[in-house]
Amino acid sequence: MSAKPVHLAVYDTLADWETGHATAHLARAGHTIRTVGPTTAPVTSIGGLRVQPDMALDDVRPEDSALLILPGADLWDTSGDLAPFARKARAFLEAGVPVAAICGATAGLAREGLLDDRDHTSAISFYLAATGYAGGERYVETDAVTDGPLVTAGPTEPVAFAREILRLLGVYEGEVLDAWYRLFHDSDPAAYAVLEKAGAL
Repeated sequence: MSAKPVHLAVYDTLADWETGHATAHLARAGHTIRTVGPTTAPVTSIGGLRVQPDMALDDVRPEDSALLILPGADLWDTSGDLAPFARKARAFLEAGVPVAAICGATAGLAREGLLDDRDHTSAISFYLAATGYAGGERYVETDAVTDGPLVTAGPTEPVAFAREILRLLGVYEGEVLDAWYRLFHDSDPAAYAVLEKAGAL
């Protein structure tokens, strides 16, 4: 397991339900989660949660990170305020460091040109098409997609988003990963026994 932290972007209008499965199970596996804001000033999520970022975006370097997670937020579609986070994602991907984007953050990556040559998904194809990006032929109608170091998912798939992140960072794999997904997505009681036997609960 990497000793480098996972960086979770936080910003006003953050969709606070989209990353909880991922960050909770990364933390349980021993990964440190550090929150990254536009500055270190507090931000407020869609659900009214006030978050004090651990660090400012300008201070985050790909070489010091295991992963950058970009949640959705209303601001991805209503202003250019979050464009610096998409530019930071470019720096991560160019350095070979993983990025995971869900919901509106996928539109931010599309505007930055980061989905033009990578398989990806989002809420629905025409949502990304409205950004004017050139990656429509690489859009995949599925719950979540991993293409190299990039994970994408739509807003209704936080568990699938987490599944791909956990796979990418080697937290779970194979039968255990499948059981984890079935437990948290499908409430499959048979999956509980698999996870308990593997010590993954």
